[in-house]
Amino acid sequence: MTGAEPRANDGQGAELAGFSRQLYERGWMPGTAGNLSVRLSDTTALITASGRAKGELTGREVVAVRADSGVEVAPGPLRASAETTIHCAVYRATEARAVIHVHAPYATAVATRVGHPARRRTLRVERLELLKGLGLADPTSAALPVFPNWPDVPRIAQDVASHLAATPDPPPALLITDHGVTTWGRDLAQARDRLECLEAICQLLLLTGGLPPNTPDDAHDDTTDAER
Repeated sequence: MTGAEPRANDGQGAELAGFSRQLYERGWMPGTAGNLSVRLSDTTALITASGRAKGELTGREVVAVRADSGVEVAPGPLRASAETTIHCAVYRATEARAVIHVHAPYATAVATRVGHPARRRTLRVERLELLKGLGLADPTSAALPVFPNWPDVPRIAQDVASHLAATPDPPPALLITDHGVTTWGRDLAQARDRLECLEAICQLLLLTGGLPPNTPDDAHDDTTDAER
């Protein structure tokens, strides 16, 4: 862990490591893939370190960063996850206290099917009972954004920030084309529960044929619908 007080956040670090192992065991964070963070205060967040095996992560392999920018609080041997800026985009725009990004297979498959390499698309999901698990204002439908997987991660973060700023009461989740899924909540447990519900929703869409193929490129319509 970086910072002048290396033991100040051991409890949160251990919690991040524990959730990381859970998600690794489910096959959602293979190898060093994926990242988790918790917001410690208005100004600081703690995120898993880059390049660390998620099934073996310890509570010391986390990095303190500024919650608004992702800049590391203090230099150290560990580096914050490469996707820290996406977490920070969520923290700036929402009341989230925890963010989880994984490569859950069904959600990633849906992101691959629906997504576009150069522009955001929207996956509309309606009527599925599991939508209630996302904590939506209207639990009968959700408009899930699917962002391009730009090689430059801050560009993805900028897309996410712009979308969240322009979207009242957005669902606490997003997909990235060919990449994975991110969810958030008041704590890691809620973010994980929402992730589980979204992964199950994506599984149902694929199993029931409720997911349409990508729509043709169209200047007026970047939305696909998925209904049960």
